[in-house]
Amino acid sequence: MGSTPKQIKKLYYSIGEVSKLTKLKPYVLRYWETEFKQLSPPKNRAGNRTYRQEDIEIVKKIKDLLYNSKYTIKGAITLLNSGKEMEETVDGPLVNTEKRSDILNKVKQELKSILDFIHNG
Repeated sequence: MGSTPKQIKKLYYSIGEVSKLTKLKPYVLRYWETEFKQLSPPKNRAGNRTYRQEDIEIVKKIKDLLYNSKYTIKGAITLLNSGKEMEETVDGPLVNTEKRSDILNKVKQELKSILDFIHNG
């Protein structure tokens, strides 16, 4: 009829399927496996990677940290290893709550110094 086909969830996805789902090149996925210990999809008897849904979620998280939140690979590794809670901001990207607090304090200090400058000279 007029309905769109539902995406069928599978137990395992090939690297090509994950590449299409995440809009990342297969070589990027293979490289991330060498950098991020959290990402290690098992291989089947033929030696092909078999990504599970949890692996795809990790790929999406890494992609978000690197491409949207602008973390370096080293920074993203540190953040993922720390297990710190992430919180979504109103305008989108995920920001560590401790980092946000530090940024706000620095902004307040800068604004106070600007006001002092305006009032005193």
